[in-house]
Amino acid sequence: MLRRPFPLTAVGLAAAATLVAPITGQAAGQTAGEIFRPLPAEQRDLQDMRWDKRPVLLFAPSESDATYSQQMALFRQAEAELRDRDIVVLSDLRPDQPSPLRQGFSPGGFKLVLVGKDGGVKLEEDAVLYPEQLFAVIDRMPMRRNEMND
Repeated sequence: MLRRPFPLTAVGLAAAATLVAPITGQAAGQTAGEIFRPLPAEQRDLQDMRWDKRPVLLFAPSESDATYSQQMALFRQAEAELRDRDIVVLSDLRPDQPSPLRQGFSPGGFKLVLVGKDGGVKLEEDAVLYPEQLFAVIDRMPMRRNEMND
């Protein structure tokens, strides 16, 4: 079941702004065109991606977690559609070395978090999310609608 995004109150916006700031490909140890990247343990925010990418954060206890494996398999099959929507998938698989972002979202196990280009948290899900469901959320966003019209 999809959860509603966080209310956009002044406090909510301030909290999201401190959590969400982009990662450059070099900061993540990857090339700029790679959409599947690890989330570095030292990463404090996603500011470098703001207005350019839609980060999808995946938190899991390990790479062998069944829910994480299923989510990644679905995302890999939908890679072209992810690229079309400027999505970057960032995985945090080290609960023993909690990144500031992991600490902020406090996943109990698997968690998917969609962050918009504006830096706001748009969706949190504790179960596998089919790409079509993710795309439906994104495609309703005003910025995405403008992108599709251009």
